[in-house]
Amino acid sequence: MDDFLRLSADTARFTHGAPRAFSFGDDGRLLWFLRSGGPTDAFESLWVLDTATGTETRLADPRELCPQPGPLPTAERRLRERIRLVAAGIGSYALSGDGLHAAFALYGRLYGVGAAGSAAPEEIPAAGPAWDPRPNTDGSRTAYVGDDDALYVAPGGRVSPDDGARWGVAEFAAAEELGRARGHWWSPDGVTLLAARVDESGLQRRHFTDPAHPELPPEDFAYPEAGGPNADVQLWVLGPAGERIRLDWDAGTYPYVSDAGWESESEILLTVQDRLQQRVLLLSADPATGRTRELSRTAHPHWVDPLLPGTPARLPDGRMLTGADTPGGAARALAVDGALLTGDGSQIRRVAGIHGGSLLVEAAQGDPADQQVLLLDPGTGAPTPLADGPGVHSVLASAGTLLLTSADADGIRRTVRTADGREFSPADLSAPLPHRVVPLLERVTEHRLPTALVLPRGHVPGRRLPVLMDSYGGPGAQDVSSEPRRWQARQWWADQGFAVVTVDNRGTAYVSPAHTHAMYRGFSEVTLEDQVAALRALGARHPDLDLGRVGIRGWSYGGYLAAMAVLRRPDVFHAAAAGAAPTDFRHYDTAYTERYLGLPQEHPEVYERDSLIPDAPKLTRPLLLTTGLADDNVHPSHTLRLSQALTNAGRPHQLLALPGVTHMTPGGTREKLMALELEFFRRELA
Repeated sequence: MDDFLRLSADTARFTHGAPRAFSFGDDGRLLWFLRSGGPTDAFESLWVLDTATGTETRLADPRELCPQPGPLPTAERRLRERIRLVAAGIGSYALSGDGLHAAFALYGRLYGVGAAGSAAPEEIPAAGPAWDPRPNTDGSRTAYVGDDDALYVAPGGRVSPDDGARWGVAEFAAAEELGRARGHWWSPDGVTLLAARVDESGLQRRHFTDPAHPELPPEDFAYPEAGGPNADVQLWVLGPAGERIRLDWDAGTYPYVSDAGWESESEILLTVQDRLQQRVLLLSADPATGRTRELSRTAHPHWVDPLLPGTPARLPDGRMLTGADTPGGAARALAVDGALLTGDGSQIRRVAGIHGGSLLVEAAQGDPADQQVLLLDPGTGAPTPLADGPGVHSVLASAGTLLLTSADADGIRRTVRTADGREFSPADLSAPLPHRVVPLLERVTEHRLPTALVLPRGHVPGRRLPVLMDSYGGPGAQDVSSEPRRWQARQWWADQGFAVVTVDNRGTAYVSPAHTHAMYRGFSEVTLEDQVAALRALGARHPDLDLGRVGIRGWSYGGYLAAMAVLRRPDVFHAAAAGAAPTDFRHYDTAYTERYLGLPQEHPEVYERDSLIPDAPKLTRPLLLTTGLADDNVHPSHTLRLSQALTNAGRPHQLLALPGVTHMTPGGTREKLMALELEFFRRELA
């Protein structure tokens, strides 16, 4: 590998040493976070910053607690895949209700620590390997999940029944697709638990084996395949004296629990969705009886977008704040008691809370590549900028104290601003970004698709360049953003002699609901049509782009796009590197696939049209297929089925199957693949 790829691998793409996972505690006095010791240190420690003094204190060092790390419990390892957590050491933590105590798991052992910093972390006695510890209000008790998928409390013991179900966990669909990665919640008084009960007995099993280690037994796990059964999810209140009360809603009609938690000791709020996610209910539940009542209902003929972070929430005056779409889907908005508060001028992306009597939100006003922090009048919705200008600005707030983060071409800056006007910056020990990249951002075609063009540094106008398309293209993600780290690898590709083009086709996130919903009942046609149209529009504007030499690369949905491009449009795309591609969505998960494509039993023609397997005999261009054999998100069978179909059709291609590699391509795998892809594209686009 060259110097950039080696540095990218050693620094985990320039994230080691950067503070992250911030949480305020003790009414904004404490700012908790994780950070490793430097740009090549993978092991994150738990830190706290005292906003009264600006002093940072390391509370827990994983290498001191576990000098010889053991394996992660299987369930925790899989949860890390669901939430895309690559950090070693203390990968996550949970705070007590008062924000003075934290609990975390470390290689199956549990620890608790207080913010005072004078005492070392103490190990929490657990019933064998354990994960997902969560302290109660004052940190006196900790709930956790054992390796047997039972729910425990320390001190105490098992609190869930031995009924064959999994307790206190988020099922695959919730963690991977619905944004809920947890399955147990303490009541505000710290004595009662709300817990998810997950029955996966009706699901098919997915199996893995490591061909590089045939002496090891295979692994298997429950997987909800499109059109098949889902996990049966219930919510139970578990009282201190053994009381068990089930929350009652029409789970047959609304099987997905996308959010849950205590609003007060006498009220639980939960959000449930129907299977196709076209109807979403916000329910209030009485923990004493389990009875629920409907607070709000959202419906959409295509699908209701995933919950707007920070909603639903009660305003101080008791009104309910929820996400909503403006008429025609022009903007993602906020609604109060069902009435729109914001209009088409702001794309609301997150609600961070209340600050100075106003709503504190993250939103895009204008270019979707940028994000501002705004204060909204809760009565009129009138915005006041708090952090704006080019870049991606975000915020965390508590009791008048703010953490503002600004990311732009000059780097990433974090500032703590207290209620009395003092400012601190948590130390950032990460490696400086090697390149200052300012991609050329344009909106093209009649759909005003966001695009980005990165050229080699020192490019001389008039020199024709082969084009490398590098897009994700799928729903739920945004590629064209002003966040600087995502352009480092693309600048490296450009410096190898390519014009790198990235396109957010219709269906991708954060442009508008109408932009996203254009993918309804079909991935392939919209995705490929927009990528081709945007490429041609950019070629017409920039004559240095040689459209006679176009390569395309991608991972996950981007791999699907890359393989589809050479299979269906060889007149436009001349070589493709497709990684972890979901080649047939009949074999992908329920919550993601059915949201966009419907049920395969009801719309078989949609699934057939979006499958790449029937296209195998059409291949006439070079195709490099890559899959990780430990990928539990896009199972390696997707790539292997396409490779088998290509082989049966007599179509030459390359296949790279990587033992032990997951969907996240850890440990520098991504950079090693980039080096291989470079040789592939240089050869095929010479």
